[in-house]
Amino acid sequence: MRVLTACLLAGTALGWPLAATAAVSDDVAAAPAAPAVDTTLAEPDANAAEGDIIVIGRGETRQVQRLGQDDIAILTPGTSPLKAIQKLPGVNFQSADPFGAYEWSQRVSIRGFNQNQLGFTLDGIPLGDGTYGNTNGLHISRAISSENIGETRVSQGSGSIGTQATNNLGGTIEFFSSDPKQDFGLSLDGSYGSNNTVHAFGRLDTGQLGDNGPSAYVSYSHLDTGKWKGRGAQRQNQVNAKAIAPITPDLRLVGTFNYSERREEDYQDMSLDMIKRLGYRWDNITGQFPLAVRVADVANNIDNVNNTTGAPGGDGLSDITGLAPSNPAAGKAFPAPFGSIDDAYYDAAGLRNDYVASLGIETRKDAKVHGQFKAYYHDNRGQGIWFTPYVPSPSGVPISVRTTEYNMHRKGVFGSLGTDLGAFGDITVGGWYERNDLRQARRFYGLDSRTVPTRNALEFQNGAFATQWDLRYKTDTVQYYVEDKIPIGDLTINLGWKGFDVRGSSDAILAGPLATGKVKTTDWFQPHAGFTYKLGERAELFGGFTQVTRAFVAAATSGPLATSQAGFNKLGDLKPESSDTYELGVRGRSGIFTGSLSTYYINFRNRLLAFANGAGILGNPAILQNVGGVRSYGIEATGQVKLPGGFGAFASYAYNNSTYRNDVFNADGSLVGGVGIKGKTVVDAPKHIASGELTYDSNLFFGRLGANYMSKRYFSYSNDQSVSARVLFDATVGVRLKVAGDRQVELQVNGANLLDKDYIATIGSNGFVQKGDSQTLLIGAPRQVFVTLKTGL
Repeated sequence: MRVLTACLLAGTALGWPLAATAAVSDDVAAAPAAPAVDTTLAEPDANAAEGDIIVIGRGETRQVQRLGQDDIAILTPGTSPLKAIQKLPGVNFQSADPFGAYEWSQRVSIRGFNQNQLGFTLDGIPLGDGTYGNTNGLHISRAISSENIGETRVSQGSGSIGTQATNNLGGTIEFFSSDPKQDFGLSLDGSYGSNNTVHAFGRLDTGQLGDNGPSAYVSYSHLDTGKWKGRGAQRQNQVNAKAIAPITPDLRLVGTFNYSERREEDYQDMSLDMIKRLGYRWDNITGQFPLAVRVADVANNIDNVNNTTGAPGGDGLSDITGLAPSNPAAGKAFPAPFGSIDDAYYDAAGLRNDYVASLGIETRKDAKVHGQFKAYYHDNRGQGIWFTPYVPSPSGVPISVRTTEYNMHRKGVFGSLGTDLGAFGDITVGGWYERNDLRQARRFYGLDSRTVPTRNALEFQNGAFATQWDLRYKTDTVQYYVEDKIPIGDLTINLGWKGFDVRGSSDAILAGPLATGKVKTTDWFQPHAGFTYKLGERAELFGGFTQVTRAFVAAATSGPLATSQAGFNKLGDLKPESSDTYELGVRGRSGIFTGSLSTYYINFRNRLLAFANGAGILGNPAILQNVGGVRSYGIEATGQVKLPGGFGAFASYAYNNSTYRNDVFNADGSLVGGVGIKGKTVVDAPKHIASGELTYDSNLFFGRLGANYMSKRYFSYSNDQSVSARVLFDATVGVRLKVAGDRQVELQVNGANLLDKDYIATIGSNGFVQKGDSQTLLIGAPRQVFVTLKTGL
């Protein structure tokens, strides 16, 4: 395939003189004129119309949709922008909280590819692979307040070749911050609702200072919400700032700064058995510390079957924890309704502090010479916290606090430069370099009382009594791309390629059970080819082929180094994951209707999976295996209607068939788990996803009623365990009033899960298993209601 693509590229080069006129490159295409986006240096999308619910990317050679700020603003304030995109075809989004921002439960997949196989960027700044405990970036909810996002662009295929990502096998999600407003103003929003949720947001815009002068804004947001079940809180404080300064009519200086302080207590991971025994409202036992101690004591007393040392006769250690009895008087029977030590823990939490800053220059998107150059820096400190009954405190309390600790310093630069060469097309070249210095550690902190907790899960821990492992990782990424967009009458051909070299290494301060070594991924030629063909003025065909490689990650919690030294040494010449994506579709507008229909085929090779090894809290090194290939194919349909009187309607549907093409074998040739998976459906890849919404907006009232359907999802590779299909409804109603002259006040009421349905939201929170039930499910929030007051000065 690479030889064929190279020949096509060469043939196109010979045919360049036939090109009639040049067009703007895909990667620097004009941004849509969404109502809340300042398009000072961008031309509006010719296919966009005021009031569109989404913008379907005209001129794109792949499946692309764009959402504006209005699509986020109509949701509950504080909602993750990822939740806003769940209505787009092929997007599978899950979260256990009503905002979609709780990171342990946040999952997004597209066309069967999970989030660590998707690319994420903010204003071009790479956000990493989107996993929990992100080791090469941060979640979008921490990178910027949702109120400051001007546009979200979703490419269900592998995305544009200029994206700063080395893992976008299955698509890219690009976020763009809104520009400062042209006029001075102060925006204030306040929300209150279910679970004593308080959300506040304020933004001050300087307005344009002088003729063609600079402008800036700074904002602050605060979220404090109680968990919807159990006890605990989820909080975030966030500061965003952005400034722009025109240099010439076609060139401007842009700077951004973002700070986030996030503290969130976790919900308990469930299994189907636990849901049946304990119910959907079961959770951790935070606030009941004596009960947590008693459960740990009972587990330490159970020594009925196994000999944990292997010596003849009983060893006197627990069959469950491997520990000596901590309180024989507690007996060997768990208190009702406990059936296992893992049914509930005392508490767990995720803590993250992030600083992200950037400075750069950029041109108008339609400038004769167009491009950008930007430098960025990201500093992260975090702890993932579990009150574990598997490691006692030195004081004798049968519980300690276990942490996974993160310290990350990323710095990088990226840029592109393109120009219209007339008959030779519009050629763009770009590059990206990043150095990621990461330190991760696993530590244990002691508790001093059997009756009250002496540590707070929402505070950074210090004074560890033990360190299990402590490693430093260094990753250098170099990426480049070349792209040409060649118009030939009604046909436009887009050709190009990208390449990268990613090198990671680990240096052990204390290696413990984890591996040290070096990993490298080099692929200098990843071809992209596509076309659009106009079918009159209102419709077009589009199609393309993309080949992408996913680079290895160097970290303690993901990638080839996240295993034992013996396991890493046996990996040998491990090949990176790669995918070939083929797309073909049609999009168009006719009167009040806009829509698209596309089909795709994906060949996914060298699929790597880390099999969970025991309960998540044990922290055992994962077992990395190559499980062969995956084949995916499907269709995606999108349609929207702009009705008279302020009414609108939108619907999307996606069918996806993703199946494993190989069985997985042990070293002795036997099937892993004793079952084959060839022909089985990929985990967390529903075959059917559908969304729809009705909207209304007048000068006074506005509203939205939405529905989202997802079919059955498997959470075992052998497909013997699954969660049922579900349909969720949510709604917004609001009114806008003029007070004190021209000042507008807006009152908005949001409702989520309107029918109060019990359902499983997230699957795979603790990974997936070959067969059988697993404690890897998170329950979705019941009906929630929030009221918001918005005003401006």
